[in-house]
Amino acid sequence: MWYQYTLRLKARARGFHLVTDEIVVQLPALRSLNIGLCHLFIQHTSASLALNENADPTVRLDMEEHFNRYVPERAPYYQHDYEGDDDMPAHIKNVQIGSSLTIPISAGRLNLGTWQGIYLCEHRDQGGSRRVIVTLNGE
Repeated sequence: MWYQYTLRLKARARGFHLVTDEIVVQLPALRSLNIGLCHLFIQHTSASLALNENADPTVRLDMEEHFNRYVPERAPYYQHDYEGDDDMPAHIKNVQIGSSLTIPISAGRLNLGTWQGIYLCEHRDQGGSRRVIVTLNGE
């Protein structure tokens, strides 16, 4: 069986945000699948999706700090800055982290590791709400 949802994640400030529960609650068909795959795709070029630590919030803070140092604002070689200093760095971070995830489904749940959660990686100071297309396939 195939299901597809367009989800809206609430607007968040720049940073790495744990959104597993916000996503799962919007997937009513998930509980009906014994085995399958969940594919998530964010329809934006200035935010990303990732899997990482779901327990210690300092991991999310450290990730934000690392990426801000690794991809700084106002680099002298950036030409694309129409929407502000965070514009081009947001696009670079999106390419590095990625726009999609595929997660196994087992017994009606996302089969994440004990310490794994889904991150919305918001790379803009004020990115607004984000759209995620979720495709479920399974039986």
